[in-house]
Amino acid sequence: MTARVLLAEDDVDHAFFTVRAFKDAHGLDVEMHTVRDGEEALDYLHRRGKYVGAERPHLIVLDLKMPKVSGLEVLEQIKADASLRTIPTVMLSSSDRPEDIKGSYARSANSYVTKPASLTGLRDGVQEMARYWIDVASLPNGSH
Repeated sequence: MTARVLLAEDDVDHAFFTVRAFKDAHGLDVEMHTVRDGEEALDYLHRRGKYVGAERPHLIVLDLKMPKVSGLEVLEQIKADASLRTIPTVMLSSSDRPEDIKGSYARSANSYVTKPASLTGLRDGVQEMARYWIDVASLPNGSH
C-alpha cells in the first residue's frame, strides 16, 4: 500500500526536509501532499477549491504555528469531523513548551514531535517518525 501523507508546513525549508525524509525512509511507498497554511490544509481535507477530488490522506502532519489557521485550530476541526477524526494526526513543531504539547494532546493529537534545531536532526527525527507511522503502526484506509 502506498501511504498518502498530508504535510501542513509554512516553512519552505522544513517542508522540503520533511518530504525528503519521508521519501528517503519509504521511497515510492509514500505519496506526499504539502500545503503551506492551516486554511489550505482544511481545503485539502474537505476537498474544496483546487483540492476537489483529492484523496484522503492516511496520515496528517501539522505544524503548530501556521498562518491563517493555526495547527491547533486545524487539529480541532479534524477531530470534530466524523469523516476525518480517524486519520492519525501528528503535530510537528519547533516548540517544546509544555502548554503546546498538552494543548495538542487535549485536542486529540495522536502524537507530538518536537523538531530538532538542526536540519540534519530534523531529517533524522522525521525519518524515525515516518518509519513508525508507516512501517510499525497500522493506518486506517484514507479513501472514504
